[in-house]
Amino acid sequence: QRFWSRFKMFSVGAKIIKANNERPDEFESSISQAILELENSSDLKTHLRELYITAAKEVDIGGGKKAVVVFVPVPQLRQFQKIQVRLVRELEKKFSGKHIVVIAQRRILPKPTRKSRTKNRQKRPNSRTLTAVHDCILEDLVYPAEIVGKRIRVKLDCSRLIKVHLDKSQQTNVEHKTDTFAAIYKNLTGKDVTFEFPGGI
Repeated sequence: QRFWSRFKMFSVGAKIIKANNERPDEFESSISQAILELENSSDLKTHLRELYITAAKEVDIGGGKKAVVVFVPVPQLRQFQKIQVRLVRELEKKFSGKHIVVIAQRRILPKPTRKSRTKNRQKRPNSRTLTAVHDCILEDLVYPAEIVGKRIRVKLDCSRLIKVHLDKSQQTNVEHKTDTFAAIYKNLTGKDVTFEFPGGI
């Protein structure tokens, strides 16, 4: 209760709560404001009332274009996804057609060393490993499409390329964004990825 009253004092009606009580930057505030406007003026009101974001940033996707990554709390991801198609469409109108993606803000816990193992009795959850978090980022990125297959190709220079197969039923909804997804994934994880829509059997 005290946290919420402090939050309301800090920023009345804001739709962003950052970790460690950090102040949002100007860009994050503009995203927060846009979500607040949608909450006040659209039929998304009941859905958005309890939701907030934790961060937002612009990512260069090549050709002088930028996309927007909106980070949300992990426990709220499912609620965001229920309205994501509509929310993203409305936000993209407000931000001059820039592609917008919604990703849960997850923390990667480092691999335990012998020293940290004795100090920290708790086992690192599988969901906090680098691989698990990167897999989840990929799933969030392509929503509402589902990943139906994945292959890793090792090139001659030993670099890896992840080939991701997406559910063909969502091709018309997300195909125009696959280059954006690849650029954002590279920015967030350093990994190269391509997307395909394999035909049905």
